[in-house]
Amino acid sequence: MSTTESPAATALPAPEDSDLATRLAVAIGRINRRIRPTRDGLSHGLVSALGTVVRVGEIRPGDLARVEAVAAPTMTRLVADLEAKGLITRRPDPSDGRSFFVVPTPAGVDVLRRARFERAERLAALLETLPREQQDAVRAAIEGLERASQAAFAR
Repeated sequence: MSTTESPAATALPAPEDSDLATRLAVAIGRINRRIRPTRDGLSHGLVSALGTVVRVGEIRPGDLARVEAVAAPTMTRLVADLEAKGLITRRPDPSDGRSFFVVPTPAGVDVLRRARFERAERLAALLETLPREQQDAVRAAIEGLERASQAAFAR
């Protein structure tokens, strides 16, 4: 073991190159890094949280943290950043004076649409570099990937 490796790192089994889940995770990670930046300078976490708020319409920050699978302090920072940028606003919870909902602003909806469009453009450019049969294979896999992504939210 080198001096830079931790004991925990050496205890993990090396994934096989042929392992579908490992290869898919690596490919998704690489693609995500290539398509991530937005003209509005929003991080992946901000875009994801904003997307959930836009999809749901209104949500408590604690519920948003659970959906986004982040700790409450992280969500507090994300909500504060989104609010400071004018992309969400707070609405008091009529049933609990100590609580509030976050709701998207029209600017937030526009920024999210633009960020998604930019990511789709970048992804389309990457896919265009593939041979036609590989593009067809990706197209055929989309339904299964969509189902897998929805299953992640159901947990």
